[in-house]
Amino acid sequence: MILAAVAIVMAGVFLWRRNFDTAFVVAALGMLAWFLNYRVQMKEITAAADLKEKNNGYEEEAYEDLDDE
Repeated sequence: MILAAVAIVMAGVFLWRRNFDTAFVVAALGMLAWFLNYRVQMKEITAAADLKEKNNGYEEEAYEDLDDE
């Protein structure tokens, strides 16, 4: 996330200096860094949700087994 912010600031500096090609490349790299960071965060969130759902399923099965007895 820090890399994305730094890249966007650098792109702004390049724009200010009217170096548009370099500004575009640096901004694209910044957006790529942001997207990859977001993707990693979403993977962690979905993995945690899946684990929680899986654990809830095991608890429900255990309660069903107790009800059958």
